Amino acid sequence: MNATTTSAGGRPPRPGPRICLAASGGGHLRQLLDLEPVWGDRAYLFVTEDTALGRSLARDHPVRFVAHYALGQARVGRTLAMLRGAIVNFAQSLAIVWRERPDIVISTGAGAVFWVALWARLLGARFILIDSFARFDAPSKFARIARPFAHHVVVQSAKLKTHWPDAVLFDPMRVLDTPAPAKQPLLFATVGATLPFPRLVDTVLALKASGRLPERVVLQIGDGPRPAVVPDGVELVESLDFGAVQALLRDAAFVVCHGGTGSLITALRAGCRTVAMPRRAVLKEHYDDHQEEITAAFAARGLIESVLDTDDLGAAIDRLRARPPVVATTDSSGLIGWLNGVIDGMTGRLSGGRRTR
Repeated sequence: MNATTTSAGGRPPRPGPRICLAASGGGHLRQLLDLEPVWGDRAYLFVTEDTALGRSLARDHPVRFVAHYALGQARVGRTLAMLRGAIVNFAQSLAIVWRERPDIVISTGAGAVFWVALWARLLGARFILIDSFARFDAPSKFARIARPFAHHVVVQSAKLKTHWPDAVLFDPMRVLDTPAPAKQPLLFATVGATLPFPRLVDTVLALKASGRLPERVVLQIGDGPRPAVVPDGVELVESLDFGAVQALLRDAAFVVCHGGTGSLITALRAGCRTVAMPRRAVLKEHYDDHQEEITAAFAARGLIESVLDTDDLGAAIDRLRARPPVVATTDSSGLIGWLNGVIDGMTGRLSGGRRTR
């Protein structure tokens, strides 16, 4: 499948710019999937990391993979891994951009797609930077580094607009009035697509062993250590593709997850009672504390329960049992309309598939 010869529907793409959709392999990538009305009938490709979500996406879409690296790896003692990943990513990104020659790069971050955005910009592409929905209070490090060479910058919270007054603001969060669907006695716990999270895994297993979780439990553990003892009523899985996750969420009454926006939004869309345990930098579970920022913002809106300490997880689940579930989603229609306007404005500047800028 080639970005220049097909659209999402398998039809020849409509005339216009070739689009590169660049994001790391978790919630950042899911945000780009929500923008399908922008790219679905155009020539496009995704550039992302080799995660479960990325692999499931590659079944139906043109996807190019790049190596993972993040500046925060140095903070947790993985400097050599960061440098190796950055060097490999640098070369992979150049090869992808040189071969595909996108006219536009749309990116929600993060570090793994920095070189793609920069190489494409140097070769003449327009760059649209959408700072991740994971950032509410201050711009992400990726956005701060990439902003100087971006043609357009989009932020998704009013507070970020105060940092960058010239950015375009679209706040996508919407709470729905529709009742939650019927659920099964199932709790789905997930560490997400990118990093292990043994603290969450061990806490859920301890609660199940103590009898505080009467529901059947499906526990996605990622590539972390496999627990030596698994209580009855728990199914362990290492990874799940996006379709399998959605199928579980249709039935799950409860979700316990890390503090990634992709996991939170997907659970809330399905009407699951959701509690988040953010990864914490002080425990070397992540590169910074942006997950605490995310979960605090969601909890302040009454959408989820959020806990920092393992001892509080059981009580948070009990509180959720006593209140109705919330159904919420992200509405990207405003951003989609704006992006279509920007891209349509480029169409007249392209001639015979070649850039005229």
